[in-house]
Amino acid sequence: MPSSDVFDGPVLVTMERSGRVESAHRGAVVVLDAYGQELASAGTVDVPIFPRSANKPLQATGMLRTGLAVTGEQLAMVTASHSGEPQHIQRILELLATSGFGEDDLRCPPSLPLGEAAQRELLASGGGERRAAMNCSGKHAGMLCASAAVGWPAEAYLEPASPVQRQIRETLAKLTGHQLTEPAVDGCGAPLWPVPLRGLATAFQRLVHADVGTPERTVADVMRDHPWLIGGTNRDVTRLMSGMHGLLVKDGAEGVLVAAMPAVGAVAVKIADGSQRARTPLLVAGLRRLGLAGRTLDDLAESAVLGGGRPLGAIRSHWSET
Repeated sequence: MPSSDVFDGPVLVTMERSGRVESAHRGAVVVLDAYGQELASAGTVDVPIFPRSANKPLQATGMLRTGLAVTGEQLAMVTASHSGEPQHIQRILELLATSGFGEDDLRCPPSLPLGEAAQRELLASGGGERRAAMNCSGKHAGMLCASAAVGWPAEAYLEPASPVQRQIRETLAKLTGHQLTEPAVDGCGAPLWPVPLRGLATAFQRLVHADVGTPERTVADVMRDHPWLIGGTNRDVTRLMSGMHGLLVKDGAEGVLVAAMPAVGAVAVKIADGSQRARTPLLVAGLRRLGLAGRTLDDLAESAVLGGGRPLGAIRSHWSET
């Protein structure tokens, strides 16, 4: 294992129970100021990581450049890692229908909804795994529709040589400022390009600072206009964008989270062990480094650790204290 990678990063988040540290999470975080210069960092932020679904806004920008012709809620679904609630699924089906496709044309794997409540509701109604319920189905629907717009065979929309994937690669390289290597394969089956945390934060800052009407700004605006579609009920990404006007946020699997606020700065986080529970407290610490404050950040700065149904400790980041 390389000695300079994120796995050698410092402990940034702890889980405390009854006054003792029970678990600890290492990782990396970078904070950029309003001009894109590093304000603070911890761990290794220049070694490529897999951003996973945090790449979706950048991929959606590439799809618009390819010829994807959707706006509003449908475009928001292209950027989403939705919880699979009924309204999410309905919007995926509507998005597919704009280009004459159906659920069976998606090449993401069938799945139960990401959200636990949505899972229970679907199973209670007699339903089961389906492609539209998979949290990446919006991205796949966008890639499928963008490929159709340029005459590429629908069944080949995930091929790295396809027009939509080539444009996505070019867009990611431009926005992150990072020379991309060969792609891996994401959990949903789509090509996945690794980029450094610094490049990911830079890309999000470019989205929110882009001119109105550009693909970059269009993606940023539609996500901030429809935060529930990007995540879902009680999702941190939805709570952050709903509670902090102007903030763009996207989560990714394996402990990735990135946010940008126009004229303020950007923060990107990667938790080394892939923990989802540790990423939001660390992101909040980074946003506070930028001078942001408010009830939303206070509510998400830590989560309670329970014993017998009552709080005995918390999951929190101590990075802001260093």
